[in-house]
Amino acid sequence: MHDDRSLVESRLKRVLEERIRPAVHPVSVPLTAGIWTAPGEPVPVAEGLAAPRTPIAAGEVWGAPWSTSWLTVTGTVPEEWAGRTVEALIDLGFDANMPGFQCEGLVYRPDGSPVKGLHPRNQWVRIAAPAAGGEEVLLHVEAAANPVILDYHPFLPTELGEKETAGDRPQYRLARLDLAVFDETVWELVIDLEVLGELMAELPVEGARRWDILRAVERALDALDLQDVGGTAAAARAELAGVLASPAEPSAHRISAVGHAHIDSAWLWPLRETVRKVARTTANMTALLEDQPDFVYTMSQAQQYAWIKEHRPEVYARVKKAVAEGRFVPAGGMWVESDTNMPSSEAMARQFVHGKRFFLDEFGVENHEAWLPDTFGFAGGLPQIIRQAGSKWLLTQKISWSQVNSFPHHTFWWEGIDGTRIFTHFPPIDTYNCSMQGKEIAHAVRNFKDKGRARHSLAPTGWGDGGGGTTREMIAKAARMRDLEGSATVRWERPAEFFAKAQAEYPEPPVWVGELYLELHRATLTSQARTKQGNRASENLLREAELWAATAAVRSGFPYPYAELDRIWKTVLLHQFHDILPGSSIAWVHREAEATYAAVAEELTVIVDRAQRALAGEGDAEVVFNSAPHPRGGIPAGGARPLSALSAAPGRCTAAPHADGGFVLDNGLLRVTVDARGLVVSLVDLDTGRETVAPGAAANLLQLHPDFPNMWDAWDVDRFYRNTVTDLTGVDELALAEDASGAVAVRVTRSFGSSTAVQTLTLRAGEKRLDLDTEVDWHETEKFLKAAFPLDVHTDRYAAETQFGHLHRPTHTNTSWEAAKFEACNHRFVHFEEPGWGVALVTASTYGHDVTRTVRPEGHGTTTTVRASLLRAPRFPDPHTDQGVHRFRHALVPGARIGDAVREGHRINQPERQVRGGAAAEVAPLVSAADEAVVVSALKLADDGSGDVVVRVYESRGGRARTRLTTGFPLAGARVCDLLERPWPGGEGEAETDGDDVLISLRPFQLLTLRLARA
Repeated sequence: MHDDRSLVESRLKRVLEERIRPAVHPVSVPLTAGIWTAPGEPVPVAEGLAAPRTPIAAGEVWGAPWSTSWLTVTGTVPEEWAGRTVEALIDLGFDANMPGFQCEGLVYRPDGSPVKGLHPRNQWVRIAAPAAGGEEVLLHVEAAANPVILDYHPFLPTELGEKETAGDRPQYRLARLDLAVFDETVWELVIDLEVLGELMAELPVEGARRWDILRAVERALDALDLQDVGGTAAAARAELAGVLASPAEPSAHRISAVGHAHIDSAWLWPLRETVRKVARTTANMTALLEDQPDFVYTMSQAQQYAWIKEHRPEVYARVKKAVAEGRFVPAGGMWVESDTNMPSSEAMARQFVHGKRFFLDEFGVENHEAWLPDTFGFAGGLPQIIRQAGSKWLLTQKISWSQVNSFPHHTFWWEGIDGTRIFTHFPPIDTYNCSMQGKEIAHAVRNFKDKGRARHSLAPTGWGDGGGGTTREMIAKAARMRDLEGSATVRWERPAEFFAKAQAEYPEPPVWVGELYLELHRATLTSQARTKQGNRASENLLREAELWAATAAVRSGFPYPYAELDRIWKTVLLHQFHDILPGSSIAWVHREAEATYAAVAEELTVIVDRAQRALAGEGDAEVVFNSAPHPRGGIPAGGARPLSALSAAPGRCTAAPHADGGFVLDNGLLRVTVDARGLVVSLVDLDTGRETVAPGAAANLLQLHPDFPNMWDAWDVDRFYRNTVTDLTGVDELALAEDASGAVAVRVTRSFGSSTAVQTLTLRAGEKRLDLDTEVDWHETEKFLKAAFPLDVHTDRYAAETQFGHLHRPTHTNTSWEAAKFEACNHRFVHFEEPGWGVALVTASTYGHDVTRTVRPEGHGTTTTVRASLLRAPRFPDPHTDQGVHRFRHALVPGARIGDAVREGHRINQPERQVRGGAAAEVAPLVSAADEAVVVSALKLADDGSGDVVVRVYESRGGRARTRLTTGFPLAGARVCDLLERPWPGGEGEAETDGDDVLISLRPFQLLTLRLARA
């Protein structure tokens, strides 16, 4: 019987491939085509339609990398095809790759209205059903010659990722331009056989159902005349009807299929190309929705809706209509599917503010799920943010990519750092590009980890990453699996319908506490340093711009720049997309990002300067502004004072040569010994006498590793990189550096490979920290640069800042789960503490770091080493990643408690500013917190233009806080709000006030948004 089975399966494969599929379009006639190639960037539709054409035929080449060509195809439907379904078949030169990673097209009618997109799995355009015969055909195709960058050997360096280096050699050859008859019966037979053949392959060999299917397939193939497939297809289908009608078992797993096309907002293509990808995909999906009454499609990323609204209004009109009908479902409620590890607290909140508000304003829709199928792990502060945005569910798939540990649940409560829980689902189908293959459905059933307690899962269905979406074949397959013996049942459902059913059947799922760490793509915390620094600078400037503009608006009637801030926020949020901020896109994307961040900085600096000048008034005195959320140097948080009113920092700094070379720096609080290698071999906290640097070790040590991961160059760093390390201890120059502020500094210059590094170590009067500035002129490839700080601290865990608080990670590797976290994320600080004494490393722009524990040479105790990740040099997808000059700022803070780490992290990211103004100018804070544990995350005017002041605060130390928020204006009332500045649901209502103060109580890491009405 085994041989019999193999014969039937082999026969099915060959007959399908060589006879049945070709018979779907049994007869065809060629179309005539002309082409015009735009001379530069894509042109408006009207220009593309009107441009002159030159003849081109199938077999001819076209399309230099990143160019756009306009094809016009014409033809006439033969009279003898009257009564039949006719389609145009347009193959631009597609290969077997997935859609979205090669050339693509968007078809237009003569009037310029879009019809549908073209990609390798969707090459047809319906002309008539039925045809009358004699119809004239005229179609235009906007064809994008996007080069194949991710090929079958995806990690080879390529210059195709930058337009200026990609060359002008044609990439593609037109393969087919035909009019053809579409035989729907044959097409249905193809789907029947594919579904049954794929199901049969997944069923137990010994099971009766597999053999029932096999015999039915055998009978169908016997009934088929291979010389007359069209004439005998109906008879073959009849032989399959019985096995297709056999219903699923009552206990069958239930899959909610959601039409989907994950479209990376940039990746192996630039942002401008994503605009067109979205148009092509949504044109296809809205057409499918019209043809398929059961089909439901979902799309996330408000930015992508905004793009088609601006650039393809005809497609957008179709989307709005389908949304109103409940068939096209806005999902996720975020501006883009962002990275969630690196965005700041406020930026993560604004992803939801701008995303959800767009869906509400445009469609009147509020979705309740966060939709992040492809994001590279999830920070522990995210559940609270999701909940405070008015959502309650999360979907992702990416955790299934983890290299070491298999996540133990598919449906569970995810608990964040503050205790907020979100009902979360990982589709067991293990792909966000499900194509309804039998092996995918069977894998979901076998893989589902919650069997016996739940039986619902979700399948995002459609070609994605580069777009494409669901196809008519996928919909037809799903229809057959709606109720099919041996298979899970499949229904098209909206995400909210799935989540409601899943939560109802599994009201008490297991709980996962803390971050959802992805054991893969760890290097995205470091790749493309300029992009990450641009993001951090933009976040800091946006905080300043809102703070000072709001303060100036209340104090002096300064015109609050609502529109400018809204636009800039959306630009910054876009660049937090999970292949831009993580540094995993082509060179073109990161070059544009650098230019965009520079423009953002310039515009925000102007807003800050104007607002501060309005507050400082007229005069020639220097006025100092403190935008950090903690007082410093005599200036209140969020306030300003004249420089003349500020006292000089107490104490003095000294620098003396060390007997063994190097220098000793002292400011009365810290004593720093820098040896002849320019390394910090001692850092003593003079208040306690505690040594910060581990015995026999040296801090601020640059270390270089080879960095050639097994896969995904820009994304991954594999643990074996640590096997080889070079300590950069050679010194080109070691000297005391001048500092006019009275600080003392040591400058160290080193060279290594083709690169140089200059580090400046600065000790300032009255400051209990060592500032570390590093400039690297980087010209290495496939190397990883880190800065190491071996600490004399014994602890089994450390704190790393994340959104609205911090989380703890182990310093040990007791289990595979801890060992897998060998590269992790922090925002502004990491903090290590023994009872009564700690140390913090704070950073102005880096995110990646690692922490290890080693036994001391004498065998007593351990050394805890934290290393900041500075630079990488992967060659794919950008072969010139991070080449050139980079500047980094860190500080080491001995004796730091967690509150000190929070304060110093803000200090290094929010430097003081000075402007000229009145000699008596003092700016009181608009809102200030009496307890420094309560951090003001944002201070702004309400987005609705009412003039209300919105303040967002959180408890930053992981404890309880009851404090007074003092307002610098007459207070008419205070309301607790969600992130969208709406009254908080559940009746919390008015906040407690005392005159012009607001009294608040916060749980550990609790986030609170208040809307303050001015009297």
